[in-house]
Amino acid sequence: MGKRVGFIGVIIDERGKSVNEVNRVLSEVEDIVVARMGVPYKEKSCCVITLVVNATTDEMGALTGKLGEIQGVSIKSALSKM
Repeated sequence: MGKRVGFIGVIIDERGKSVNEVNRVLSEVEDIVVARMGVPYKEKSCCVITLVVNATTDEMGALTGKLGEIQGVSIKSALSKM
């Protein structure tokens, strides 16, 4: 199957090293990222990033897998059916 539109929600519980690692991973896949919005939530000491992607299921799986391996990071994602 080809590329589909989807989203990835990222919550970073630990500021600092985790944020840098997430940014490093995202810079490696900038070709599939259509849009990105990041919001620091200082009161809760976390960050929330929302990504809109145009990716194959393999690309999406690889990206969410890499992000999910980072300590203090939670991921949820979905791809369109078409």
